[in-house]
Amino acid sequence: MFLYETLDGLRRREAPPLPAWIRENLNPRLPLRPYQEAAFQNFSLYWERLRRRDRPCQLLFHMATGSGKTLVMAGLMADLYRRGYRNFLFFVNLTAIVRKTRENFLNPRSAKYLFAPELRVDGRRVLVREVSGFSAGDPDAINLLFTTTQALHAELWQVRENGLSPAELAAAPVVLISDEAHHLNAATKRTGRVEADSRRSWEETVERVFLARPDNVLLEFTATCDLHNPQILETYRDKIVYSYPLRTFRAEGYSKEILTLRTDLPPMERALQALMLSQYRLKLFQSRRLAVKPVVLFKSAAIRESAAFQAAFASRMETLSGPDLARAAAQAPSPVLERALTWFQAGGISLDALAQELRQEFSPLHCISANDEADVEAKQLLLNSLEDPENPYRAVFEVKKLDEGWDVLNLFDIVRLYETRQSGGPSASTVSEAQLIGRGARYCPFQTAPDQPRYQRKFDRDLEDPLRVCETLYYHCQNDSRYIAELHSALRETGLGDERPLRRLRLKPAFRDGAFYREGVVLANRRLQAEPPAEATGFPASLRNRVWTVTLATGAAGEDVLLAASSRPDVQSGAPCACRTTFGDLAEQNYAIVRKALARRPAFQFDALKRRFPQLASTRMFVTDPRYLGAVRLEIRSQFPAPPAPVLCEVAGRALDQMAPALFSPPRSWRGSRFFPCPAAEVFRERTVAGQPLRAADAGGPDLSRADWYPYEEDVLSPEASALSAAISRLMPRLRAAYDAVYLLPNEGRLTLYAPADGAGFVPDALLFLLRREGAGWVQTQVCLNAGDAGQAADFLLHLERQPLWAEETCGSLRCRVCGLRPFSGQADAPDANI
Repeated sequence: MFLYETLDGLRRREAPPLPAWIRENLNPRLPLRPYQEAAFQNFSLYWERLRRRDRPCQLLFHMATGSGKTLVMAGLMADLYRRGYRNFLFFVNLTAIVRKTRENFLNPRSAKYLFAPELRVDGRRVLVREVSGFSAGDPDAINLLFTTTQALHAELWQVRENGLSPAELAAAPVVLISDEAHHLNAATKRTGRVEADSRRSWEETVERVFLARPDNVLLEFTATCDLHNPQILETYRDKIVYSYPLRTFRAEGYSKEILTLRTDLPPMERALQALMLSQYRLKLFQSRRLAVKPVVLFKSAAIRESAAFQAAFASRMETLSGPDLARAAAQAPSPVLERALTWFQAGGISLDALAQELRQEFSPLHCISANDEADVEAKQLLLNSLEDPENPYRAVFEVKKLDEGWDVLNLFDIVRLYETRQSGGPSASTVSEAQLIGRGARYCPFQTAPDQPRYQRKFDRDLEDPLRVCETLYYHCQNDSRYIAELHSALRETGLGDERPLRRLRLKPAFRDGAFYREGVVLANRRLQAEPPAEATGFPASLRNRVWTVTLATGAAGEDVLLAASSRPDVQSGAPCACRTTFGDLAEQNYAIVRKALARRPAFQFDALKRRFPQLASTRMFVTDPRYLGAVRLEIRSQFPAPPAPVLCEVAGRALDQMAPALFSPPRSWRGSRFFPCPAAEVFRERTVAGQPLRAADAGGPDLSRADWYPYEEDVLSPEASALSAAISRLMPRLRAAYDAVYLLPNEGRLTLYAPADGAGFVPDALLFLLRREGAGWVQTQVCLNAGDAGQAADFLLHLERQPLWAEETCGSLRCRVCGLRPFSGQADAPDANI
């Protein structure tokens, strides 16, 4: 049994809470996913239950490419800091990855910055500092040293002045963090070799540092631990603390889908097809007001070939015309390209206009090369920020430098520009291509509705949705069946190539041709932003109860004896002073202090304050009333035991600047709209879905595919809804006696209803439609059914019954009503009486 299997069992049984200091110290723009939380929980369980204190701790996180390993690293740093560790040594095999990672850990302005704006552990602010050695580290900070495995090896085996020494690493406990850790296993894979050079391998260098102290920690991260190798399997069986392979990552919807687009076209025509698809995605995103810029990668076999194609590509872009695009599309048509061209035509975009857009979008100014080491070093930050709105690049030309360590989310097309293949199964180049596809398969997050998951695929249950192409990576290559088979084999090795069957969900002809499907409606509603209540007064408690700390120049100074054995700073003068006050106290002392700070900031002018707080009568009320600024606490750290008025004015201004974003951008509140009718034929239609069928009949429920009141030819109710389908089956004779028509339709996430009070979304498992003739028209009752737990779903469904007028609409001769039933999961909960 692997270590992670033991920890997974403990976690499922005990459900330990995620330590607050981990979540609070990570960037709030990067919400933790369930599997990342599980990784932290497994680590905490190991540390507190299984870790041996008499030896160093070595653990491996085996997590898929794109699963957010560096965010896990940042959270573990905060956790280990609280456990007493201050020195962290990050190393990896490539200099380019070091540079990218340094940006993610140290630059708060980076879109991929990992930490919270302010780190706090046990109430104390913690700084993250980059150091070149730990002897000069700050005992109260996270001291980060970045290096490559090769540089670390050279530093320790070739001791030099001012270099990193074994003695320095042994002076205090160190947390070693190894990214792309499979490169450390070079010596482990060798058997029967005892040469002197193998004793000085990178792996042994890391072991030398790691074993220097019994309280050292080695955290390894990789997506490709070769557990098929017996030596590596034996070494890591008791060290893999968490496993989240690419196969699971993809199955849970966190990756793009991957499709090959095979053609017999020359490389340049193949490239033109990719450009048309890329622009199609751009237009789809723009039509939903989403700022996503799709990127195309052109992969060559050699640097010289890549440079030549880039030059030819630039020349072709200068003269690109509509007929060029028409020929490229007609020579090798494909369904996705036909959909794109149809969409362009419907939107009034001619091929000539499209060619003009492509000439501009893919001009040399918007193309970047990563063909040699110098290019990658100079452009690494640009290549790792392709998602940024300010990043101008739409095309990347590459050979093999981006196979590892490249973080990209908006890559949607990879064009293979060569047609060679090696015989004898998947070659090294094919494996390299599969690795690159794995990097491009990272999901590009977006939402078109507030209830949609942002970081997961949304259209597995409806492959015809136009936005499906926006969560699909296309690999454009030659039409060579042997090569495609080898590529699929290589992708299966990485966990991406598992086939998922496609199924067509068809409606029964009798239902499709019936009156309900042709003329009936489904009642739905929207989530709308609620207006803040006019009677709301005062600051939010989260702002009013916080202590706002402002640090000014403290005047601290000191002298250090550099040649002494110990070089700890000797602070000789200007010890910092701290004092606490409130805005109300400052105003009582001198009202002009606070008034001047407000006057210098347009956001705090009275008209802006009045819009935010309608009950506010005056600026003085805002300053002195304890419901507003009056009770807000300040902590001032400066060189003054009693700060003078100019210093207090600066402190007040800085505190106002800190609170302004939260004060004037309050969390949005929502409400549910009234119900409105949607044609039944638009909500419930035939569609293609991916994956194996999951049927309620497999969990003991009835097989609904044979029931004439169930519209689909295949039973698509989930196994979790087996009790629901069984209850409806039992009730069906009574329902048919009371109503003229009865239909049970599986929802499958297609319809989300929103509570009127707070806009909370509720997705029914199924909808039961009950129709009865009444005079010259019909009365339709839409019953929302849920087989899940109670809680929010129960509150929403009961609200539908308590306020029926809110959920009624008249559509011509059809009077419609929505109601709900308390969720149920077994026979005892069957809703016979309620219906």
